[in-house]
Amino acid sequence: MQELEIRTDNITAAPDPQLIPNAPLVGNALQMAKDPGAFFIEMYQKYGPIFRIKILNKTYTVLAGPEANIFMSRHSSEFLRSKEFWQAMVEEFGASKLLVAEDGESHKRLRGVMQRGFARSALNGRYDEVFAITDRILTEEWPDKAEIPVVRAMQKLVTEQLGYITANRSAGEYVDDIRTFIKRVLDVRITHQRPGLMMYLPDYKKAKGRFFELGQDVLENYQANPDKPTLLIDDLLAASEADAVFMPQSDLVGVVLSPYIAGLDTVANTTASFVYAVLKHPDVLAKLQEEVDRIFAAGTPTPQTLKRDMPILYGALMETLRMYPIAVAAMRNATQDFVFQGHRVYAGEPLYMATAVSHFLPEFYPDPYTFDIERYQRPRAEHRQPGAYAPFGLGPHTCLGAGMAEVLMMLGMGRLFHQLDLVLSPPDYKLKLDVAPTPGPELKFKVLVKGRRQETVRETAVSSPN
Repeated sequence: MQELEIRTDNITAAPDPQLIPNAPLVGNALQMAKDPGAFFIEMYQKYGPIFRIKILNKTYTVLAGPEANIFMSRHSSEFLRSKEFWQAMVEEFGASKLLVAEDGESHKRLRGVMQRGFARSALNGRYDEVFAITDRILTEEWPDKAEIPVVRAMQKLVTEQLGYITANRSAGEYVDDIRTFIKRVLDVRITHQRPGLMMYLPDYKKAKGRFFELGQDVLENYQANPDKPTLLIDDLLAASEADAVFMPQSDLVGVVLSPYIAGLDTVANTTASFVYAVLKHPDVLAKLQEEVDRIFAAGTPTPQTLKRDMPILYGALMETLRMYPIAVAAMRNATQDFVFQGHRVYAGEPLYMATAVSHFLPEFYPDPYTFDIERYQRPRAEHRQPGAYAPFGLGPHTCLGAGMAEVLMMLGMGRLFHQLDLVLSPPDYKLKLDVAPTPGPELKFKVLVKGRRQETVRETAVSSPN
């Protein structure tokens, strides 16, 4: 990796980044539509850590690789902002602000309000509740001898887990509405991969209405049952009461539903990829089953158990996050002119921060396309190299729920492979990705439930949490 160069002096003498070859009219849009992660990796290896691409009639500068990751970690607050890219989502939510679209002190303050509700520690003492939800879903939704569409099944599981943990409310029959609403906003208004006309179609209007109906129901149900508090909503309501200008009522719906949104996209796609990767590697499957069987036989795991005694599960999750990143790049705008690695970046221009490129560089990860769960144990610890690993983003906008998501995925996937005997369907299936609006396993990906590995399931598995 080149030594990182960032400066704000003598800017006019710096050349513009190279515009890479592109097709008439469409530019590089087809390459981006096919596999943006692979495209960014190839371009980084050819042109280095900064270059320009064209998508239709717009030009974007791409900062990529470990240089971009280190830059984001150290200099985001000074040179980058998120507001322009995400402002359309704020508008669709009818809100004054959303966390992803705030920068500076406002972002820091809003993040502080939401911090406790999304923290890893918010799950402390609630592992049995997570297992009860997981066991119930596996009993009701994963019958023996059935072929299971994995992405949809993971969306159901994760939204149930996150819904009850953060809001005491299942998304239930609203899951498809949440997905339609969020995917359409991302496709049309954020990434501009679909025409604006799609925002006026009846399915979108219905889904949007149902989305806000769920949010209002969550708030009303929560306020009607004060004996069942959750950190996230408690802190949001307290912030709104203390300063209604900073946290108006119109902003609450979008924030209380943010865990459901995260579950349908990031967490569900990652857990679906995890299932594929483990089943594709029988040696990892056998080690994982032995580990989770041993841990669950000893009782409910603890936060210390997850970190100390489950290296197979942890390594498989970390490797899934590396090889199947749900965010191959983050969109930002430059706040001022600056020079990055010898090339000029202009104030206000849109930037792709290709954070996942480093995940596939052999100088960090030998045989980077090999699923190797031992990369994360010392002395290797390949992910700890500067700029090498960024599954949850970098800088001030690093995923607020990364810690909670990691714990939920370990608990859910541990339970899944403890309870069920699964195989890919068909056995020789090779994973294909849907890349719009964000990369994830295709909806056609299925597994076959051969049977139950555990003869008995706890009584709590067949009843919904109170």
